[in-house]
Parts: sequence; C-alpha cells; structure tokens
Amino acid sequence: MQDPTAAAGPEPLNPAQQAVLDELGASAEDRPEFPDDLRHHLRAALETAVEPHLDDLPDGVDLYLNKHRLAMVHGCEARFLAEEDEPFEWRVPTARGSVVHKAVELAVNWRGPVEPPLLVDEALASLEADQKNLSDWLQGIGEAERAELRSQALDAFSKYLECWPPLKSAWRPVTESRLRAEPCGGRLVLDGKVDLTLGTARGLVAGKVIVDLKTGGTNAVHREDLRFYALVETLRMGVPPRMLASYYLDQATFVSEVVTEDTLRATVLRVADGVDRLVGLLHGDRTPSRVPGPPCRWCPARADCAEGQAWLEERDEA
Repeated sequence: MQDPTAAAGPEPLNPAQQAVLDELGASAEDRPEFPDDLRHHLRAALETAVEPHLDDLPDGVDLYLNKHRLAMVHGCEARFLAEEDEPFEWRVPTARGSVVHKAVELAVNWRGPVEPPLLVDEALASLEADQKNLSDWLQGIGEAERAELRSQALDAFSKYLECWPPLKSAWRPVTESRLRAEPCGGRLVLDGKVDLTLGTARGLVAGKVIVDLKTGGTNAVHREDLRFYALVETLRMGVPPRMLASYYLDQATFVSEVVTEDTLRATVLRVADGVDRLVGLLHGDRTPSRVPGPPCRWCPARADCAEGQAWLEERDEA
C-alpha cells in the first residue's frame, strides 16, 4: 500500500510517454526561423497556379478544398465522383474519431483524475447535445450501436492516455483547431480541423507542432494531409509549424516530419494540381481516372467498375 504520508508528485512516464516527449521536444537552437515574407510568396505562387483553373468555374461558384477532398481527387477519380454523389452517413467508424477527439479535448482541460469511461461518456453527451448532424445520429441509434461506438472510442482513448504524457498548459495544447485560408479573393477555400496542436511561434521562429491521432495502420496520404495543414497554417499565420506528426495509437509510434520551405512549395503544387482535377471533374469534361486498389471493396461505384472488379477478383483468387 502506498504510504499516505509520502509527498505527492507527478506520475512517472512509461517508455511510450517518454518517447512522445523525445520526439516532439526541441531546444531553442533546433527551432527554425522563416522569412517574414514567406506567406506572401506562397500565396502568390498558389494564386498564380490555381487562378486559370478557377476561371473555369461557373459564375458565383467557389471551390471548397479540405484534406479529404484533396486526397480523394489525387487517388481514384471515379471513386471520388461516386462518393461526392453519395450523401454522408454517420457510422460507428466515422463517429468514433469525433468521440475520441472530444474526449481528448476534455482531458486537456479536466480538473481531477482522468477516468477514460467517464470522459468518453461525457464526450458522447456533449456531442449529442452540441453538434447537429452527429447529434441527430446519436439520438437515433439503438443501444447495441451506441455500445459498439462507446467500446471502440474507449479503446482508442485509453490507448491515447497510455501512450501520451499529461499535456501541460505551458505546452499550449489545443484540440480540434480549425484552420482556414481563402486565396484568390475567396474563390478557393482551404479548410481543415487539426486533432491536436502543441506550442506556438515566437516571432518568426517556428514552434507549433501539428498532430493527427490515428487508429489502424500507416498510410502515405496521412503525411500529405499534414502538409496541407502546414500550408494553410502558414497562409494564415505567416510562420509554418515546426513539425508535423501522425501518431498511430495502435502501434504507439510516430511518423513525423520537420517543415521546410520546400515542403510548403511542394504542397502548393499538389493543391494546384488538385484544383485542376476538381474543376475538370465537377465542372468540365475531364474523364475520371480509375485506380484499382483496396478501397475498391467499399467503393460505391464498384458494381459498374470493370477495373475494380478485376482487381478484387485477382485478390480473392490469390
């Protein structure tokens, strides 16, 4: 039994929690300084690249772009169009992330012991009361589906608490942070919502770390998602984030990247190419590409896609 007269102190960190500190920490000399005109150059480069494509939009129509849309249009364009036509429906796997992120947000600001079941229940109650679309779905699901959602969210949130050290207020943790930029006079809207940010810039010296919390396995597109966030943050603030990190809860591992000007300029080109594809597919005569792969299994266009069916048959026979 613990000695009740012993002085209370911070809980020791386990190896996974210490690894988070080692990965994300940086000394003052390791924090890069960026030019004060960087965001102006990036905005000018982006606007020069995308304006010819935006001129093909119908009058009064703006183009909305987030990380999901950008990733989809750089993959199988036929699947992108099929999913654009499908009305969004909440399901347990998509709702789980919202519940976990809300629980993390509560944990950052929670007074008293952090008990995973309690915070997951509080997150569910908050989402049911506050977010219209998800609220409607939560209010309409049965007990079995709700129990499945709670179980999956509790698993992911418990892994987060096991793997991450308690976030100190001095680190300036912010969850579900919205980022937005509207270049080209608002005809292009770049939008995102970051799972977690830590730190902040000091003058022109980068200090912010942008983190995406992930379940499941690694995927190259996750890095591109974070680079998109870095570009929007730079257009917004003028100073890029210092580091980008995908954290995989099931594996307790990072895939991280230090942000450079080359990273941002490459992302400008990717966004411009995505705008070209989007405008051509949605408002022009671009023939959608077909890129068969694992997503074919749940693609809404699967029944009418010969390439996807052939790919699935080959895998089923292997």
